[in-house]
Amino acid sequence: MLTKAIPAEREVAVAALRAFIADGAYAPGDRLPPERELINELGMTRTTLRRALEALEIEGAIWRHVGKGTFVSGHGAETGSGGLAEISRQMTPVRMMRARLCIEPAIAREAAINASDEALIRMKLARDRAEGAPTWAEYEVQDGAFHRAVAQASDNILLLSLFDQVNQVKRAVAWATVVRTSERPPSGYSSFVEHNRIVAAIQAREPSKAHEAMREHIGSVSARLFGEV
Repeated sequence: MLTKAIPAEREVAVAALRAFIADGAYAPGDRLPPERELINELGMTRTTLRRALEALEIEGAIWRHVGKGTFVSGHGAETGSGGLAEISRQMTPVRMMRARLCIEPAIAREAAINASDEALIRMKLARDRAEGAPTWAEYEVQDGAFHRAVAQASDNILLLSLFDQVNQVKRAVAWATVVRTSERPPSGYSSFVEHNRIVAAIQAREPSKAHEAMREHIGSVSARLFGEV
């Protein structure tokens, strides 16, 4: 019962936060008010607000910089009739995964060079949440958070923006075709081990191993879900 309530509460909070951004006419690059002001304005707890901020950050609608604040991204979760929506209509799941194979291993390499202690903590937290996810839907949210944490660890806003755009297309293309046969990922799910290898390589500051670990992970996911790329 509890596992169903949490995502529902988060969706309400995300919708409220999206409406606040839209009603306030915040433009790309604008900084949102501090958390304490958002809590009062939106009438939600700090925990609920942070879940909503995390969800919008995973979508690429906002980005957060420690010490500077939360900013509206140059593109959001709404694709509408824009370029990303058109790209999504032309993509297949296999082509989507091939694009990820071109981009995300290189991002992991940069993460191994530039990751801060805070970035490593964020990455490990997302990894652990993915492993403990009670449903496939929650797993996908936390898996997305993990991959975005790797992109954030690159400490390169252009790479992060590129990742966000690829990830936005991925959500529109890939998972609609996936059929799950269990309620949640099994305890021996291969992605758990693969995530651990990525984290270990980045933490050890081994760019080549991080590149290879991410390449093997995305290749493994693609082969498992869609066949060989």
